[in-house]
Amino acid sequence: MPALNPYLTFLGNCEEAFNFYKSVFGGEFSYLGRFGDMPPQEGVELSEADKSKIMHMSLPIDDSTILMGSDTVGDWGVKTIIGNNISLSLNVESKAKADALFESLSAGGKVTMPMDDTFWGDYFGMFTDKFNINWMISYSKTQE
Repeated sequence: MPALNPYLTFLGNCEEAFNFYKSVFGGEFSYLGRFGDMPPQEGVELSEADKSKIMHMSLPIDDSTILMGSDTVGDWGVKTIIGNNISLSLNVESKAKADALFESLSAGGKVTMPMDDTFWGDYFGMFTDKFNINWMISYSKTQE
């Protein structure tokens, strides 16, 4: 069964927000990656300030829920507007399930990142569905 987790997008204060959430919920970050950690990519230019911003951060809330988030950076990134800064993130048990859910849920919507292997090791994609809800689908290859 897929795990459904909230994904929050911030305008540069993701780390501050997540430190606050950590003070409330406790626990430790299971992942913290900065945009400066990304390998060089064609068409992606990062300012020095953007390199220190959060690309992805995870804070387990309990055994089944992970609060995830990132900052928005650069002209190539999705523009964050408060109100569209929450996505639903589905973590699934197989690549086939990821493809099937991506194809079904994105029908009539707008794909922002097709399903593909990523540099962090997951099979991942993003889209906005036909009802303007943001989704992320992820399959962790470490499950194989």
